[in-house]
Amino acid sequence: MTASQDSVIPAAGTTAGRLAELEARQEQAREGGGAQAIARQHDRGKLTARERIERLLDPGSFVEIDRHRVHRAQAFGMGDRKVPGDGVITGHGTIDGRLVYLFSQDFTVFGGSLGEVHAEKICKVMDLAIKVGAPVIGLNDSGGARIQEGVESLGGYAEIFWRNVQASGVIPQISLILGPCAGGAVYSPVMTDFVLMAQDTSYMFITGPDVVKTVTGEDVTFEELGGASVHNTISGVAHARFANEDEALEQTRALLSFLPDNNLSEVPLVPTDDPDDRIAPELRSIIPDRPTQPYDMKEVIGAIVDDGDYFEIQPEFARNLITCFARLGGQTVGIVANQPLEMAGTLDISASIKGARFVRTCDAFNIPILTLEDVPGYFPGKQQEHGGIIRHGAKLLYAYCEATVPKLTVITRKAYGGAYDVLGSKHIRADLNLAWPTAEIAVMGAEGAAGILYRREIQNDPSSREALIADYRQRFANPWTAAERGFLDDVIDPAETRPRLIEALRVLRRKRVERPRRKHGNIPL
Repeated sequence: MTASQDSVIPAAGTTAGRLAELEARQEQAREGGGAQAIARQHDRGKLTARERIERLLDPGSFVEIDRHRVHRAQAFGMGDRKVPGDGVITGHGTIDGRLVYLFSQDFTVFGGSLGEVHAEKICKVMDLAIKVGAPVIGLNDSGGARIQEGVESLGGYAEIFWRNVQASGVIPQISLILGPCAGGAVYSPVMTDFVLMAQDTSYMFITGPDVVKTVTGEDVTFEELGGASVHNTISGVAHARFANEDEALEQTRALLSFLPDNNLSEVPLVPTDDPDDRIAPELRSIIPDRPTQPYDMKEVIGAIVDDGDYFEIQPEFARNLITCFARLGGQTVGIVANQPLEMAGTLDISASIKGARFVRTCDAFNIPILTLEDVPGYFPGKQQEHGGIIRHGAKLLYAYCEATVPKLTVITRKAYGGAYDVLGSKHIRADLNLAWPTAEIAVMGAEGAAGILYRREIQNDPSSREALIADYRQRFANPWTAAERGFLDDVIDPAETRPRLIEALRVLRRKRVERPRRKHGNIPL
């Protein structure tokens, strides 16, 4: 049973009486939809809106805003159903001492549905976050638009969408999906910087299973249609999923530690006991002798970054490209790395989109970009071409060309064809380009190149094929020609990768780039 403001006993005109009324109203707001609704929330394996805030923020730091607001609707009996807060808790607090603004939708009140006042509360904290330059975090758990309020609900969503765009690239926006997120509600999270989901309790979809059944005849469950697994492995809508809400909230704190407060702030500098000059001798033997044999690029990342610690973004989507945040000498970097264990580290449509989004996020928030490159090229095939690999692949190229933050590139092995150009080459204005002695920089692999260059010789003497391939590899599949042309700044001992990168970040800390005046570029969306 929902509470009503009319149930508050009018206080007497004394100070003590007014304080008693204040306490009664505050308690009413804390109760949300009431004990039974809270019990149902817990039975679903979900925390309440206030419990989520308590676990996300530093203890005792939350300051609530607009706790006494109620909706204005009268139709469909809504005039008799008014709950303080109107189904969303808003305010500010701190995470590791840093100011954040947030809203937490309360599913125990009208199913967390969004009406006019509910939206106004969210818009207020977003406006404040932009004004003071602080991150904003949305804890989403809502049945969607409040049908009883009609177009006011739709207008409320649009006001939020508009603010998502105004805040984009200005302050970090993080969305946690901790319950249903349906219909128009999904467009706000997807326009934020990061979408995090909890396994088994969170869902995102434009139309629910009932509508899908009516329109297409398909029988589909909530999980199959828009669960955390779908959006992390197939659609790429989400950036990470976690086993439960507690882990999602804890990892949100970890993610925020890599981000600045706003686009004019420096990223947090986190002290580390990992020496800046530490060498990693294990990297000298990580590249297999056979060019087609894979290795795990995550081992390279772990050997280079502070304490071997990194926060992966979209770890289950487009696994052939790794995107993650880490630190070098205490400074945040965004890492883009080919993964030879998956599709040989080639770039396909999904990897291009994933990488482009990550590069642009880093550039927006002053986070240097480190590229660890081992790429045989773009993934071939009719499916990729028909799916628009030309257009989608250009997104990654555009993002790298557009980025003005420090850009560092290390070629560990293959850097073939157009993919060499795209992934932070000197030609698209990377600041430091290094290669290991195992690097192979060429138009294509030795087998393909020899097959074209020596076609006639091989046709006349098929037994010469291997020798011709070896000759091409010896002459061209190496870093020396690129180094001679200045396309590489140095060829280094792999063990010295970490100190060389940290020194480069120090040198480039005050990098400034002026761009031509324009409204905005036209990325090939």
